Amino acid sequence: MKNYELITVLGPTASGKTSFAAALAAYLDTEIISGDSRQIYRSMDIGTGKDLADYVVNGKLIPYHLIDICEPGYKYNVFEYQHDFFRAYESIREKGKIPVLCGGTGMYIEAVIKGYKLLDVPENPELREFLKDKSLKELEEILSGYKVLHNKTDVDTAQRAIRTIEIEEYYKNEAPAQTEYEPIDSLIIGIDINRELRREKISKRLRTRLEEGMVEEVKGILATGVQPEDLIYYGLEYKFLTLYIIGEISYEEMVSQLEIAIHQFAKRQMTWFRGMERRGFTIHWLEATLPTEVKIEKTLHLLQERK
Repeated sequence: MKNYELITVLGPTASGKTSFAAALAAYLDTEIISGDSRQIYRSMDIGTGKDLADYVVNGKLIPYHLIDICEPGYKYNVFEYQHDFFRAYESIREKGKIPVLCGGTGMYIEAVIKGYKLLDVPENPELREFLKDKSLKELEEILSGYKVLHNKTDVDTAQRAIRTIEIEEYYKNEAPAQTEYEPIDSLIIGIDINRELRREKISKRLRTRLEEGMVEEVKGILATGVQPEDLIYYGLEYKFLTLYIIGEISYEEMVSQLEIAIHQFAKRQMTWFRGMERRGFTIHWLEATLPTEVKIEKTLHLLQERK
């Protein structure tokens, strides 16, 4: 049996997947490809949890890809991600190394491992006009009628929901072929963190990021000319902090609503990963509380089983 072509490290937010992936990449002398739909934006550092210090292991920077590749305000998508991923993937493979894909955006991860054929979906003005006055709840009900083709884990704004419906409607009519790229034989490691610990870490991390200047970060992005609705589009931190900065909600409302939204987001991430298992992906779950050295040892054992 041939060796794995990729190692994928996935898990919900606050599970510690990045620090583990970096330590693993350092041990294997390889490079990381980010699988996060928001860390591709420059200047959106604290809110997206880039934690770039995690990529420094024993004083050495682990090379990483697909972080800081777009300007805030741009609406990057899974179609673009798939093409950017394979360019990075091939460049690492050409060095004789096994890339490490690390992230929490399930659709991005699934699209590249399976090599799904995706379409560059244009805007549909008529559909947008029809949907523009509907509430987020109404849009979510419309979405529930489609097959799962697009990433629904972070649809927490009406603008994102409308875009997702636009994509689903386009795919329903265009019916793309199954694959564009060859599927990748990947060892998939999932970082499993129990619900209570996850909630505790999310709440603590939110307070830390606010202390580190997350509000100032969003103010700085808005000051460059990015429109509030374009930041709200990204959801989570950028949605609620922008609403606070433009005066639509109070600071206390922002913190409370954002904390709830992040907890819900982590739950949706886990729902997606469990769905991946039902769709035929084998995910080897490792307890988040295990020491990094033990996680690496268990991962190496799984790699050795294929040789």
